[in-house]
Amino acid sequence: ELLETARKGGGENAILRHTQRNKKLFVRDRLKLLLDDESFLELSPLAGLNMPYGDVPAAGCLTGIGKICGVWCVFMANDATVKGGTIYPIGVKKQLRAQEIAMQNRLLSVYLVDSGGAFLPLQSELFPDKLHGGRVFYNEAIMSAMGIPQVAVVCGSCVAGGAYVPTMAEEAVIIDQIGTLFLAGPPLVKAATGEYVSPEDLGGAKLHSEVSGCSDHFAPSEKEAYECVRNVVSTLNYDPLPEEVVEHDSPLYSSDELLGLAPRDYRCTLPVKLILSRLMDGSRFQEFKANYGTTLVTGFGHVQGHLVGVVANNGELAHDASLKGSHFVQLCGQRSVPILFFQNTAPHTAEPTSISQAHSNRLKAQASMMAAVACAAVPKITIVIGGCYGSESYLMCGRSFSPNFLFLWPNARVALVDSRHFSTVPRAGDSDCTDESELRQLKEKLEEESSAFYSSARVWDDGVILPQSTRKV
Repeated sequence: ELLETARKGGGENAILRHTQRNKKLFVRDRLKLLLDDESFLELSPLAGLNMPYGDVPAAGCLTGIGKICGVWCVFMANDATVKGGTIYPIGVKKQLRAQEIAMQNRLLSVYLVDSGGAFLPLQSELFPDKLHGGRVFYNEAIMSAMGIPQVAVVCGSCVAGGAYVPTMAEEAVIIDQIGTLFLAGPPLVKAATGEYVSPEDLGGAKLHSEVSGCSDHFAPSEKEAYECVRNVVSTLNYDPLPEEVVEHDSPLYSSDELLGLAPRDYRCTLPVKLILSRLMDGSRFQEFKANYGTTLVTGFGHVQGHLVGVVANNGELAHDASLKGSHFVQLCGQRSVPILFFQNTAPHTAEPTSISQAHSNRLKAQASMMAAVACAAVPKITIVIGGCYGSESYLMCGRSFSPNFLFLWPNARVALVDSRHFSTVPRAGDSDCTDESELRQLKEKLEEESSAFYSSARVWDDGVILPQSTRKV
């Protein structure tokens, strides 16, 4: 239901205004004309949902990965049905994440620009800092220097900072009577000079194709613009990655059964191998150190024909399990084997714990595994199948340890502590008296903020996925 809400953009009335009055294609229809097929992975589709920017998803842009002419591309497309494609802070974050993926994986980037520019009332959250709006243009320059091609389509209003997105791309296409490109639009010209000028005269397709040279290709219609982009991609001399058709078996057990296996509680006794047997090719898994540190399961297997190392929570990561994880992650690094982390971590208890020798040993072993995970120079993909709590989330390659991708199941919880498992928290200097209403408010706040949907709305991950879709994703 949440995904369906997000896919409606600014809602039915906004879509009608966009498509019928302004004669433009909806952003998802634009992508259909560009892509080879429907194999499109949308990134963080719930970004901005139910955030305090009004009654619509506030991202105002759609990002994802798909193919043009056999070449994998990252797409960044403004959704002008959401506040005219105006850029909110969460939209900037979403674009920067897409560019990070493009740089990390050397993927061609395609920008579909249809934006009214930055949302001025939130300029302090959009403009001044290192990872604010200007970083988009910085990244464009760095990607060009890295030899990663970028193509842009001006398929709507392209105002203020947004005007630099197409002008910094290698090749830009502008659509007649629809695409406009200027630093300040007609209303600001009128306010500043008293002169009225039409959007076409100020920054339309003919002006930028014939006079300014800001655009490299003139397209009479949207359909012809996306055909042009496909032609441009075919001449970039950016070869598609060789993709061998690898024969592989399906798991012996149905992936649909993962719906019934999704952990509701980190303390569950569900063996994680029940989940792996529904994800690995042929349900085959070569386990490593099977009888040691059994609260962590490690080993090798194949997913869709690709060899991977698996690191999966099977309980609390104490001393032995952490040493085992450190050893296995280093093996994967030496052998250049990508790692899949399946995370269902144990939270820090909120009650004070006594320091013991065992506790100290555990800290040292966990620090060793953290270092191994951080330094393993192989692709890492993390799926949070249950809890993502405390320091154990770092060992299991949580967001701060920069996995190439991080996805959550809908039941996932992301928090420093699990509010469901603490009773009373004494305040400093007042250990005998705890304000119960204050504690209740804290628990309610933590409960709300630890849901998978709260996380995904803020782009703390790359999307909430259905358990049965895990292999495909």
